[in-house]
Amino acid sequence: MSNTERRLGASTAGGPSRLTTWHQELFATVGRWRWLEALNDSVSGVVQPLYDRYRDNLAVELMHGGRWAGHALHPALSDLPIGLWSGAVVLDALGKDVAIGGSRMDPAGTLSAAGLMAAAATVATGVTDWSVSDGEDRRVGLFHGVLNVAGVTLQGASLAARLAGHRSSARVLSVTSLGVTAAAGYVGGHLVQGRAVMVNRVAGFSGPNRWVRAIPETDLPEDTLTGVEVEGRQVLLHRSDGELHALDNTCSHAGGLLSRGDVTGCAVTCPLHGSRFDLRDGHILRGPAHHPQPVLPTRVRNGWIEVRGSQPQSRRATT
Repeated sequence: MSNTERRLGASTAGGPSRLTTWHQELFATVGRWRWLEALNDSVSGVVQPLYDRYRDNLAVELMHGGRWAGHALHPALSDLPIGLWSGAVVLDALGKDVAIGGSRMDPAGTLSAAGLMAAAATVATGVTDWSVSDGEDRRVGLFHGVLNVAGVTLQGASLAARLAGHRSSARVLSVTSLGVTAAAGYVGGHLVQGRAVMVNRVAGFSGPNRWVRAIPETDLPEDTLTGVEVEGRQVLLHRSDGELHALDNTCSHAGGLLSRGDVTGCAVTCPLHGSRFDLRDGHILRGPAHHPQPVLPTRVRNGWIEVRGSQPQSRRATT
């Protein structure tokens, strides 16, 4: 048995291998970098006031994806520069130009330029989404952004070298840019898949599948919010004009408790990042949330407010 096999066997028997935990250790280390924390404070000091000032602007909603797209635009847009710059590297490897109108054209340079234009939209949406992150997510997200900016800068240098006729330098810069951008993509994948950034936090919530007592009716005054836990599910209760409303108390954007937010009329604002929902039907009034809040049926019975989640599949429950 080789030394490698012994190490792998020992790690399997005694605990996780470094081969399966290195990425966790990497991002934990990134989150502790002092220079990144200092940079985060500096960038936040510039970006955050601008975001807060214009957050009600339709353009900001659109950059988030908002109520219309149903998910963030940034991950989808990021595929464009990666794909275009990958094509440029392949065409560089083939080493062929294209004849158009009697002149020679560098197709790799065309893809490089198109990727730079796509990167502008990708960076803009990324900064917008980053503005509504916190803690470690914010620091790692900034690292993701730093890598992306480095990739864009290298690609811009590559295009400039092409235009100046330095094809060899352009190719080296193009490959380097793609490598840095791929690393940024890996960090972005960690944020979405590992940290659940900008995903629907209430997608799997369904219970209880029967009527369950939440609170006595007298404990819910008019035009107030109350958060309760019902069989492990966080539920937001509200009464307005004699009507009861019940939503998931966990914000679909980043998991904030809506019961700690402000209520105006029949609208509640999440205390974390300002997403606003209609208490009557859960629809989004303002992003950055992409998914509405699930609504739970309510009723008053024997002096208690009762709620229910998903209905049984076999028959429809009655009130």
